[in-house]
Amino acid sequence: MIEEFKNPRAWIKIALLAVTFYFILNFIRGTRGAGILKGIVFLFSVAFLGLMYVADRLELERIRDMLRWVLSGSALAIIILFAPELRRGLSHLAQSPLLSPLLRGPSSKVVDELVNAAVKLSKNRIGALVAVERDVGLGEYVENGTRLDAQLTSELLETIFYPGSALHDGAVIVQHDRVAAAGCLLPLTDDMTLSKSLGTRHRAAIGISEETDAVALVVSEETGRISLAVNGKLLTDLSRESLEKLLNDFLARADRAALPFRRPAPSDNGGSAAPSPAEARTAPAGEGPPPGPAKT
Repeated sequence: MIEEFKNPRAWIKIALLAVTFYFILNFIRGTRGAGILKGIVFLFSVAFLGLMYVADRLELERIRDMLRWVLSGSALAIIILFAPELRRGLSHLAQSPLLSPLLRGPSSKVVDELVNAAVKLSKNRIGALVAVERDVGLGEYVENGTRLDAQLTSELLETIFYPGSALHDGAVIVQHDRVAAAGCLLPLTDDMTLSKSLGTRHRAAIGISEETDAVALVVSEETGRISLAVNGKLLTDLSRESLEKLLNDFLARADRAALPFRRPAPSDNGGSAAPSPAEARTAPAGEGPPPGPAKT
C-alpha cells in the first residue's frame, strides 16, 4: 500500500478524484440533492459494505450476486435521483461563454415594453412574474401554461396580471420578443439560505434562473418593488433607469457573462438595503408568502 503512494500516478488519481468530488459537493450544496447524497453515502458505507462483508465471510453466493446486481444498477438510480441537479448542470454548461456564440439569443426590443409594464404594475401594486428566454429554451414551461403567441406590449402584460384575471397567478414567458404563454408554472428554488420573507413569485423567479439562463422579472404585490433574477441570484428594489440598464445588459450582451451578484442575506427585517445597481448587490423583495396556494 505504501509503495503505491510513491508512484506519481497515484497522486494524480487522488488529485483528480478530490477535484471531482469538490465540484460535485459544491454544486449540490444547499439543494435537496445534498440530503439525498448523505443518505446514499450512509446507506452504502453501512448497509451495503456491511452486507458484502457478511456475505464474503459466510460464503453466501446468492446474497453476494444480488449485491453486485444492485451495485451495477446504481448508476441509473443516481441519474434518476439527481435528475434536477444534472439538468441544472447541463443548463449551466450551455450558458458557457464558449458555447454562447453558437446559440441564438433574444434581442433587446422587449426592454421598453417590459420596463413600462413593470413600472405601471409597481405603481398600482400588482404582482407579476415574467421569464424572458435567452439561450436555453423554455418550451417545457410553455407547455404547462396557456399559449398566446402574441406581440409583447406593456398593455398586454398589465391585462394578464390584472387581479381577478384567469392568468394573473401564473408566470408569463417571453420567447423571441413575443409572449409565448401565460399562467405558466415555474420551478421553485431549493436554496435553503434565502430569506423567508421572499414570496412564491420571487422563489419561482430564482428557480427558473437556476434551471435555465432566463432573466426573470418580478413585481412585488405587497411593496411594488421590482426585482430581477439571473443565474440564481436576485437583484431587488430597482428603479426604472436601473431596470432598463440591466435588461439591456442581460438581453443584448453577446457574451452572456453574468454580473457579480450575491444572494440576499437574511437580516432582522428580512434583507438588506438596496445599493447601487452598478455594484450588482441584492436586497429582499419584501413580498411575503401568499395566503393561499399560488401557481408560480
